[in-house]
Amino acid sequence: MLSTIVATVLVTVLVVLIALNVAAPERKLQRRIAHRYATEDEQFLREMSVLLGPAILPGNRVVALQNGDEIFPAMLEAIRGAQRTITFETYIYWAGHIGTEVAEALAERARAGVAVHVTVDWAGAFKMDDELLDCMQSAGVELHHYRPLRWYSLSRLNNRTHRKLLIIDGVVAFTGGVGIADPWLGHAQDSDHWRDMHFRIEGPVVAQVQAAFNDNWIKTTGVVLNGEDYFPPLEPAGNSPAHMFISSPAGGSESMHLMYLMSIAAAQRTIDLCAAYFVPDHLMRKALIDARERGVRVRVLVPGMYIDSISVKIASKTCLGELLLAGIEIYHYCPTMLHLKMLIVDGAMVSVGSTNFDRRSFRLNDEASLNIYDAEFAAQMSAIYETDLQRAEAYTYDDWKRRPLRRRIFEQLVQPFRSQL
Repeated sequence: MLSTIVATVLVTVLVVLIALNVAAPERKLQRRIAHRYATEDEQFLREMSVLLGPAILPGNRVVALQNGDEIFPAMLEAIRGAQRTITFETYIYWAGHIGTEVAEALAERARAGVAVHVTVDWAGAFKMDDELLDCMQSAGVELHHYRPLRWYSLSRLNNRTHRKLLIIDGVVAFTGGVGIADPWLGHAQDSDHWRDMHFRIEGPVVAQVQAAFNDNWIKTTGVVLNGEDYFPPLEPAGNSPAHMFISSPAGGSESMHLMYLMSIAAAQRTIDLCAAYFVPDHLMRKALIDARERGVRVRVLVPGMYIDSISVKIASKTCLGELLLAGIEIYHYCPTMLHLKMLIVDGAMVSVGSTNFDRRSFRLNDEASLNIYDAEFAAQMSAIYETDLQRAEAYTYDDWKRRPLRRRIFEQLVQPFRSQL
């Protein structure tokens, strides 16, 4: 009798924990956003500022870095040049060549007296060995794991930080899709080296990137990093208006969802989306179809045969039929894993960062995205998008209809778990 009671209690606790980890946020968008203005209209910029949180700031310079050959040298140069502070947050940090090089650079700066603060996600850094931790912590790097496995935090085990943020002396920042792991090395030259981008930022918006780092640092340590070493006066560095905003289940969980819906609803001519993980919910699918019905050209570039999550690949296929029938163009990137996350709307607005086009990013993860409202920068990103399309294959409605029966069965099996993908 006693064993039955204990077993019942344990099962009940397990069910409650699972329910808490898969539950959607309390504030959830339920109705589509109507097309009321264009991306160039002041009203669009006004609402993006007030509804997403941080104001759009002028005077920024954003430089696109392509693949590891450009990204890691730029990040390492910035780290090695730090004089006062380094703040760094990432989801993926694995053992390997680049993991060692970054750890040694951070450790060297800590020994030189620079205040170095690092947040790595506990789950994403599972492959980070003790030698890397010892290298940094023994040198004075203050490193914390975000939401490690603890009995008192089991209800939040599924809520991870997916943000990729690096800020140097409060004046230079980096964000994008790249983790600290060897698959990101190189120039996407083969299937072992991923295609991705990162962005170097200067100007007033760097303070917002620093604030984004502070958000999870406070959650993890209870300490606020402030003062001129972290938030110095920032002069204009370029001509790009931009803002960095964050989302998490603890607050603003629908910010990313809302940003995409508002941007898609404002589109009048073109939507070019690059999505490493493409599992759109009903509102997103409806928004894309609505845009196509009002004459917007909609193109979506996703991974092809090379993808690190088979469950996402299977789940994404289910919804492609209605999108393809609506005239939305789907392309599969062929050479390697495509990990880039980017949205370009009407050649006027670009969104980049850590956010994937799926329910996990919109509702479960802590994410950070940078929006740039600059036609010149958008033209640069559009040119890169066109180059990537040249290495992709169109996926048609006939292709979708011809997918094998076993694949359709798998699609139905993963449907109950779409919110976790």
